[in-house]
Amino acid sequence: MYVADSRSSTSAHGAARPHAGRRRAAVAPTVLALGTVSLVTDVSSEMVTAVLPLYLVTGLGLSPLGFGLLDGIYNGFSAVVRLAGGHLADRGGGRHKWVAGLGYGISAVCKPLLLMAHSLTPIGFVLAADRTGKGLRTAPRDALISLSSTPETRGRAFGVHRAMDTAGALLGPLAAFLILRATVDGYDAVFTVSFCVAVLGVLVLVLFVPGGRGTAAVTTRPTLRAAVGLLRGRDLRRITVCALLLGLATVSDSFVYLLLQRRLGVPDRWFALLPLGTAAAFLLLAVPLGRLADRVGRWTVFLAGHGALLLAYLALLTSWHGAGLPYLVLALHGTFYAATDGVLMAAASDSVPEALRSSGLAVVQTGQALTRFACSLLFGAAWTVWGDRAALAGAVAALAACAAFSLTLRPKGTVPA
Repeated sequence: MYVADSRSSTSAHGAARPHAGRRRAAVAPTVLALGTVSLVTDVSSEMVTAVLPLYLVTGLGLSPLGFGLLDGIYNGFSAVVRLAGGHLADRGGGRHKWVAGLGYGISAVCKPLLLMAHSLTPIGFVLAADRTGKGLRTAPRDALISLSSTPETRGRAFGVHRAMDTAGALLGPLAAFLILRATVDGYDAVFTVSFCVAVLGVLVLVLFVPGGRGTAAVTTRPTLRAAVGLLRGRDLRRITVCALLLGLATVSDSFVYLLLQRRLGVPDRWFALLPLGTAAAFLLLAVPLGRLADRVGRWTVFLAGHGALLLAYLALLTSWHGAGLPYLVLALHGTFYAATDGVLMAAASDSVPEALRSSGLAVVQTGQALTRFACSLLFGAAWTVWGDRAALAGAVAALAACAAFSLTLRPKGTVPA
């Protein structure tokens, strides 16, 4: 059993917890520092993500099934190491920063390796290594955000971090677009600049993110078995089940952009700008929806976000080809992320003790990543066999069914008293 020292007024890693009498709007310096790291790192990663679908499908001639396999690796391979990353961060109570730093470093090294990979197998290995880095860093980073915030302001803290993270996601595709237009060997230049920016993100983490040891007292060292055992708790178990089901019906971002390109005939040179619409909506709504989740309940906002995603899929299925279609779809897509990404972690944090915060969040993230990996494979296969519209119709039906079921599993801990 893990017992936190209730007399301590500071959270783990030296981040001061706001006193009950202070204004709740304050965001801990640790959150701002991690937001800066994520902003810089997302500029790097989104530069690659913005051009990767076109590079693989058009440049290397992969089929939708082959792309679905690689995209599944890119988005889901991190699941196999998230539990390990969370476990390493929790053991010793002060390793969150350094485990996260290792993950950021691995991802940075993978960027120039894409210059040497020109077929399915080596690209798959590089993307797997890159996602290993993401898997190592995600749970420790989110644990630092959670431990630096009070339960009453946790949604806002995650919203601020995700907004800063998304600012990088907004700048990354724009940078990739400019590089592609300004250089002859556009893809190689994008991968090179991405590497340089990723290194800068690692330096910001090392220099500015606090890395002190936690103050919470524990009677037993955290273990992976104890982390998985958290699922015996009703609220966390229900949160995890819903994250798995909804992840299984969430089509990859890259497929959404490819569908938009096919529907509207977007020229290849403009493809890298499509993620900007998602990022802009995410940036504008992350903080307001995080604050709303603190007030009206995190589960309500989380499910509403999947409703926005369902509307985006339905818009892609219609026969409408107007100029407003991409704006509507990308705005709904960004709303989905603003209402779910940080809100899910804030909701899960309420059901996880401090001593297992990183491992407990990794359990939820692992399940979600595995199901999204499966969705990429299934959607890519369905597209190859039956076509893009039939595949998307299946995703709509699956998402509607999963969302309806999730309405019946409302965890009590996700609604503030």
